[in-house]
Amino acid sequence: DWADAVDAPVEHALEGKSELVKMVKDILLPVGKMDGDSLPVSTFMPHVDGQFEQGASAYEKRGVAVAVPTWDPSKCIQCNTCAYVCPHATIRAYALTEEEVKNAPEGLKTAPIKAGKGKGVYTYAIGVSPLDCMGCGVCVEACLAKDKAIKMVPQESEAQQAQVWDYLVKTAPKADMQDNTVKGSQFKQPYLQFSGSCAGCAETSYARLVTQLFGDRMYISNATGCSSIWGGPAATSPYTVTAEGRGPAWANSLFEDNAEHGLGMYTAQAVIRESLANKVKEVMEKTTCDERKAACQAWLDTYNDGEANKAATKALIENLEAKVCCDTVKDILSKKEYLSKKSVWIFGGDGWAYDIGYGGLDHVLASGEDVNVFVFDTEVYSNTGGQSSKSTPTGSIAKFAASGKKTRKKDLGMMAMSYGYVYVATVAMSADPAQLVKALNEAEAYHGPSLVIAYAPCINHGINMSMAQAEIRKAVEAGYWPLYRFNPELAEQGKNPLTLDSKEPSMALYDFMKGEVRYASLAKLFPDKAEALFEQNEKDAAQRLAMYKKLAGE
Repeated sequence: DWADAVDAPVEHALEGKSELVKMVKDILLPVGKMDGDSLPVSTFMPHVDGQFEQGASAYEKRGVAVAVPTWDPSKCIQCNTCAYVCPHATIRAYALTEEEVKNAPEGLKTAPIKAGKGKGVYTYAIGVSPLDCMGCGVCVEACLAKDKAIKMVPQESEAQQAQVWDYLVKTAPKADMQDNTVKGSQFKQPYLQFSGSCAGCAETSYARLVTQLFGDRMYISNATGCSSIWGGPAATSPYTVTAEGRGPAWANSLFEDNAEHGLGMYTAQAVIRESLANKVKEVMEKTTCDERKAACQAWLDTYNDGEANKAATKALIENLEAKVCCDTVKDILSKKEYLSKKSVWIFGGDGWAYDIGYGGLDHVLASGEDVNVFVFDTEVYSNTGGQSSKSTPTGSIAKFAASGKKTRKKDLGMMAMSYGYVYVATVAMSADPAQLVKALNEAEAYHGPSLVIAYAPCINHGINMSMAQAEIRKAVEAGYWPLYRFNPELAEQGKNPLTLDSKEPSMALYDFMKGEVRYASLAKLFPDKAEALFEQNEKDAAQRLAMYKKLAGE
C-alpha cells in the first residue's frame, strides 16, 4: 500500500579516506536527501571544532545538467582551453601511457599528442564527468578549434562517460606534462571541484586555476560571500586533496576581518617555520654526516622559493626520518608539515575588498608581509542578492542603486599601487589567459603583499552565463576592464613597474554595456538619466585608461 510505503535501505559502497567516507555517509547523503533535520547532535561530534574533511563534493554526483559536453578528438587542437575555463572542473585534460589506454573502460576517447611535450610518449584524452557537470556550456563557447571540438548533448547519452571519468581521475599524474602555463596547468589536478556555484560561474574558474598552480601548499582565508558559500559548505567541501592527502587548508572568516585572519594564518606558520629554520641550522652545525649537512643546506638555500623548497623539504624529511639521532631532529619532525614554504591566499569578493573589509585589507597590504590577495570582482554583492558596492560602476542598476549608480567605481588597484611595494594586477580569464597565469605566478613569487583583481561576470549582471567567458573578453575589448601588472621588483631594477597588458579598445563601451541587463534596463526604466550616466561611465573609463597609460610611460 502506497500509504505505508517504506524506502528500502540503500548501501553505498564508497571508497576513500575512512574519515571522509564516514562523514559522507553520516551527513552528506542524508542532507542531500533533504533529511538533515532528522540528524542527531551526536552525528556532528567529530566536527565539533568546525573542521570537515576535504573532497566530499566528489561523492554528490548530482546529475543536474540536462545537457553535458561531448568531445570530438578529430576536431580538437589540444589547447586545454575547455578545462582552463570550466567552473566546476568537470572537463579535464589527460596524458595517458600506452598501458593506461589499454586498461581503460569502454568509451574512452583519445588522440595522439600532436606537438610539443608528450608527443610520441603519451596519448591525449579529455575526460567529462556527466554527473558532476552543471551544463553551463562555457567550454563550448571557449573552444578554440575552428570547427568546435565540443558540443552539448543530452546527459543520458553520455552516461558511459561516468565510468571513464572515474578511471581517468585515478591515472598517474604526468609531471613532465605539467608546468605553470595555460596549457601545462591543465594537466595538473584541480584542488577545487564540483562546487555548488552557479552554472557558468567565473569565480570558481579563477579559484580552480589558482589551486592548480599552488594548491598542494596553499593556505586560504576566505571572506564570507559567494566564494565562501560555494567554497565551504559543511560536509560537502569542493576543495580537495591528492592521494597523499595534500591540498589547500581552507578557513572562512567574516566580511570585516578576513584580511586580518589571513595575515594571522601567515604569521602563525611563519613563526613556527622560522623556529624550525634555527633548529635545522643547529642540526647542520652538529652533524658529521655530509649527506645530512647537504640536505639541511639545500632546504635553507630554497627557504623562500616555493617550488624549489618542495623538493628540498621532501629530501630533508626523508634524511631526518632515516636516522632520528637527537631531540632536535625529533622536534623538527614533529612539525614537519610547516617545513615547506606555504602559499598564503586571501580570497573574497568586491563587497569584502572594496567595502566592508577594506580597512583590514589596507592594513594587511601595508604590512609588507608575503601574502596574496585575490578579489573576485563581480561589481555587486553577489551572494546577498546584487546590492551596489563601491566596485559598482556608474550607471549600473543594483539594489540600493535602482536608478543607476551615480558615482564612479573605486580604483582599488591604484590605491594599492600607491604603496609602491605591493604587487598589483588586474586580470580577465579568457581575454588574455597567458597574462592571467603570468600575473598569478608573479604575485605568488613576489616576496611581499600582492593583490590580484579578477573580472568575474555574475548572473546578477543579467547575462547568459554560458557566455560568461565571452563577456569577459568584451569587457577588455571595450576598455571597460584594462589589464595591467604593477611589479615593484621592476622598480628596483630601474624599470617602470607598471605594464599595461591590454590593447587599445576595439569595441565601443556602450555596445558592451547595452548587452547586460544591469545597464540596458536603466535605459528602459530611466531613459532621462541613462544617457548622462552612460556618458559619465565612458568618461570614467577614458580617464582611467589615460592615467594608466601615463603611469606606464605609453
